[in-house]
Amino acid sequence: MIRFSIIFAFLCINITTVYCQKSYQIRTIAFYNLENLFDTINDPTKNDEASPIMRIKGNRTAIYQKKLNNMAKVLSEIGVQEAKNTPIIIGVSEIENRSVLEDLIQTSYLKDKNYGIIQYDSPDLRGIDVALLYQENQFKPIHHETFELRLWDEKGIRIYTRDQLLVSGYLDNELIHIIVNHWPSRRGGEEKSRFKREKAAYLNTQIIEKIKLRDPNPKIIIMGDLNDDPTNSSLKTVLKTKAIKASVKTGDIFNPMEEMFRRGQNTLVYRDNINLFDQIMITSALLTTTRDYSTFKMYKTKIFNPQYLTTQTGKYKGYPFRSFSGNNFIGGYSDHYPVYMYLIKEN
Repeated sequence: MIRFSIIFAFLCINITTVYCQKSYQIRTIAFYNLENLFDTINDPTKNDEASPIMRIKGNRTAIYQKKLNNMAKVLSEIGVQEAKNTPIIIGVSEIENRSVLEDLIQTSYLKDKNYGIIQYDSPDLRGIDVALLYQENQFKPIHHETFELRLWDEKGIRIYTRDQLLVSGYLDNELIHIIVNHWPSRRGGEEKSRFKREKAAYLNTQIIEKIKLRDPNPKIIIMGDLNDDPTNSSLKTVLKTKAIKASVKTGDIFNPMEEMFRRGQNTLVYRDNINLFDQIMITSALLTTTRDYSTFKMYKTKIFNPQYLTTQTGKYKGYPFRSFSGNNFIGGYSDHYPVYMYLIKEN
């Protein structure tokens, strides 16, 4: 009898249909690094020739279509088990332009989901951008803009990298702000390049302060490929993220992925070292420690890594099953796993 009561209580909080006296709406928020989602057209204004698909010999159009379908298949499955729907909001990185996203949402996996696109061209030398996809019947954007990350190296030469994208809008009449990131890489080594990601984190703090001018206790979701782990200085010192719910105060940023990282979970592997660069964080207004779901709150945060997204054999066994290896398309997906978060609200 005791065991039955525990299971019954678990169902009440987990399932969106009515079981006890309560039912819940559940919405999935996701982020995915799409690993060089470039088209096959040479753009003379950017260094897109360096993208893998432009160096492949053979039928690039067929490879491009396979790459699109692979990315769309993954996105169509994230969170479906509990939300019974594809993600309402999807942040993406490593995309070339708006055109590749238009092709992506027209694949058979996504074309009936009514996704809108918010994308700006960034000054990144390779021309890669971040963007946001959203289901137009679920999320209503009211404002979006980009923030340029201005960096210089030790010789005073400008470093051109990705902008940070801010989108504000209403999710079922609740104002939500999303910041989509793709912070500078670790090229040259983690220590030497650290200042770039710390500057990127500082730019996030400036965006947050701007949001607070109009929304004093905002519901903010920070997502992206940060090229840093949850325990690095960009997050712990600059963003001042918290890993323990009980320690979060009003205005703080809670990072549920720090504990996941400490438990050995990862979103990529590089030279046999695991990293959790792909993260989703929230401000305190989206966190509850009392199971009060009268408004949208974070319920769970997860890494989407079904078996087919992982290399099963060979030298890179256990690594994410990527699309490209050198100048070859190997039929995989991305060198990163996607991450996602459930927001739930009591009906």
